[in-house]
Amino acid sequence: MRIAIVNDLSRAVEILRRIVLDSALHKVAWVARTGEEAIQKCENDIPNLILMDLFMPGMGGVEATRRIMYASPCPILVVTATMEDHAGKVFEAMGHGALDAINTPMMGSGEGARKSRDALLKKIAIIEKLSLNSQASPTKRQSMGAPFAKVSSLIAIGASTGGPKALADILSRMPANLSAGIIIAQHVDGEFSAGMARWLDGQSPLTIRLAEEGAYPARGTALLAGKNDHLVLTRNLNLAYTREPVATPFRPSVDELFKSVAAHWPSMGIAVLLTGMGRDGADGMKMLHRVGWHTIAQDEATSVVYGMPKAARDLGAVSEILPIDRIAPAILRRLSAF
Repeated sequence: MRIAIVNDLSRAVEILRRIVLDSALHKVAWVARTGEEAIQKCENDIPNLILMDLFMPGMGGVEATRRIMYASPCPILVVTATMEDHAGKVFEAMGHGALDAINTPMMGSGEGARKSRDALLKKIAIIEKLSLNSQASPTKRQSMGAPFAKVSSLIAIGASTGGPKALADILSRMPANLSAGIIIAQHVDGEFSAGMARWLDGQSPLTIRLAEEGAYPARGTALLAGKNDHLVLTRNLNLAYTREPVATPFRPSVDELFKSVAAHWPSMGIAVLLTGMGRDGADGMKMLHRVGWHTIAQDEATSVVYGMPKAARDLGAVSEILPIDRIAPAILRRLSAF
């Protein structure tokens, strides 16, 4: 892959350059020290991937990501040393189209430096696989039992590229006394899922927290997948995590969540597939559609990347195709009809 580096710190640039070149699989396309410079260089030479810092003189990584994804869209991975202290900025960048985020690798030859280098290369390999396999075009029954009594209606949501902002839009429009429970699979490294849950919780009247092993869906609560394993609904109607399928490059998998819900949830519900690269969630949404669920896909105009919703549309798995600002009202209308 041809990888661009956007960072104003010489030491960070050197670390990233060495990792890219030492891998023997990639090369450095160009280096930019500011967001403005990155936008200009991307207009003339779109790389296969950008390693984007968050904080730089002048324009930061969030705005640079937004403008690049609008004018010269390409895969962007946030690489910053300020991840934990600025989780909101990370998810803003992901809302504008950044695929994922990771801490800047450490300098040196010790075990910690090796692990951080390997973690970055693993992220790059996953993004490369997603890019190669993507069909996306970037754009401007068990018995109900006691657990089911806790919530009679379920909303299942899947998202990837651009998902944090889309999720915030939907969840911010939900009432605190929502009669349904919500479960969410968003492609994000488990290391950052707790920060994302806190960020979303601050923008919604609902209670938003990580889905714990064994938790049950609950009224007025959104449970976010919180590990690199796949979140699934079990036959006992509680949530669990599974490593299988191991080969799936996107984790947690929306397909695995949707398919498990189709297999075990004992009544109808609503499934929503939001912006994202590739086709994860399309097959699972098809299964939910077949068993009578109401399925909603985000439209092309408001998707950062129109891959996952398009794949579901092409499968005939979608009841409605809506812009992001109309999805929450559609969910509430549908719930009132149940």
